[in-house]
Amino acid sequence: MTAEALSAAPAGILATATVSDLEGNILREGTSDYTCFPAPNGLAGPMCMDAEWRRWMAAWMGGKPFTAERVAIAYMLAGDGPDGGASNIDPAAIQPATDNEWVVEGPHMMVITPDPAAFAGLPTVIETDGPYVMWTGTPYVHLMVPVAARPEQRSVPTN
Repeated sequence: MTAEALSAAPAGILATATVSDLEGNILREGTSDYTCFPAPNGLAGPMCMDAEWRRWMAAWMGGKPFTAERVAIAYMLAGDGPDGGASNIDPAAIQPATDNEWVVEGPHMMVITPDPAAFAGLPTVIETDGPYVMWTGTPYVHLMVPVAARPEQRSVPTN
């Protein structure tokens, strides 16, 4: 579990990050502001987040409002697992569907900002070369910055 969580971290954070399981149990104490988590089953991939991103995660998981207090960066350098991914438009979606722009992303970093208007003019669709804005119009809006190729996509169920 520790190795999986740390697979999300860049080299400069790898040695200093705290590692936690998804229930909040500390698996390894760290000295930096970053905490790395293993992938939740069937959603996303392992990730490393600073305190501001952990506040974001708590709000998202609880369906509560969120406004960033500062610019913050999270890392998912292992990308999403083949059974993972997320909707590009619906923060509550847990499975790919024909109308939710599901994406299994490769290695990437993510950026939040106190002023989501800073993302104006950037692409909001996954069919782009480079960064795109995910979850536009929600409290959980953030910039996705791919740093390597996107893996094979999950198939969308049909009726």
